[in-house]
Amino acid sequence: RREPLALINLKKKHEETGEEELASRLDHCKAKATRHIFLIRHSQYNLDGRADKDRTLTPLGREQAELTGRRLASLGLKFDQIIHSSMTRATETTEIISKHLPGVKKISTDLLREGAPIEPDPPVSHWKPEAVQYYEDGARIEAAFRSFIHRADAKQEEDSYEIFVCHANVIRYIVCRALQFPPEGWLRLSLNNGSITHLVIRPNGRVALRALGDTGFMPPDKITRT
Repeated sequence: RREPLALINLKKKHEETGEEELASRLDHCKAKATRHIFLIRHSQYNLDGRADKDRTLTPLGREQAELTGRRLASLGLKFDQIIHSSMTRATETTEIISKHLPGVKKISTDLLREGAPIEPDPPVSHWKPEAVQYYEDGARIEAAFRSFIHRADAKQEEDSYEIFVCHANVIRYIVCRALQFPPEGWLRLSLNNGSITHLVIRPNGRVALRALGDTGFMPPDKITRT
């Protein structure tokens, strides 16, 4: 819904100067800026917690978040916002990262919560959620993709840099959808805790993947994939 032709009413063009008017209106609807999307997987957390509130970051997870925050700050970019999953491990990761990015606003959303986006192909034996989960979580995660991953608004004048702190399944699905790869292949991608995935969305809608699950800024003994 960002393609310029989809944003204007073609029936209203003037009969005599229609082509000129159409060109002018199309130009007005075209995006001018590039969006940089940084998808951050939450840090290592307590797997023994029964409820979400108990699944807090481990001491190592807190270290990982510090390293991720320093890495993002070192890029020297003017980040516009941090949008994060409302789950405890993502919220805690965001709080630590945000200390390194003072002044950047934080927004919590349920859309980015972890879940089962779509039945993986090929299937795996170690992870088989109930079929209903794909219908419940899948619609929500697809809604997150449509809400957040799109070309810039036509009114946006400068390039933007946004951070999304969420979960491995959500990020893997988003990457497949953004690159127009079969989304059923999402489980073939693997992401470390605290990793950085960088998507670039050009004004014409084309998407490029600059980094996938980067943790090269972490010492080897700090890298986990739980």
